[in-house]
Amino acid sequence: MTSYYFDSSALVKRYAAETGTEWVRKITSPSSDHILLVSRVTGAEIAAAIWRKVREGNLSRQDALNIIGGFRRHLYGQYHIVEITAEVVEEAMNLITRYGLRGYDGIQLASAKLVNIRRQMANLPPLIFVCADVALLDAARAEGLLAENPADY
Repeated sequence: MTSYYFDSSALVKRYAAETGTEWVRKITSPSSDHILLVSRVTGAEIAAAIWRKVREGNLSRQDALNIIGGFRRHLYGQYHIVEITAEVVEEAMNLITRYGLRGYDGIQLASAKLVNIRRQMANLPPLIFVCADVALLDAARAEGLLAENPADY
């Protein structure tokens, strides 16, 4: 059983066909028995990504509603949600300063990094940070996280 932390740029691939969708769906399938972690902000980011596809004409409104309904069921039934705490925000500010990240990218990386540190302290295997943003992947790797890009699959 492997633990994966999904950034929104990668997780959206489970819900909308993009490069890497098949790999993400395999990893996130309940039959895979993996532990799946996401930040609390992932809900807003996934909804925004899906509605952007509607605005761009790549998805119907009804499909978007169905996708977001499925995502909500997964969010509260399949994913472990990492809450936004003062510690997460403080670490995000440090990471944003160090790597020039966008705000939510800093939150995503800080959340994954802090969970990974706690896992190491508990002698658990490291988590794998899954992200489709190359700059964020580079920052994650620089911070010592194992990282995967679904676009590589």
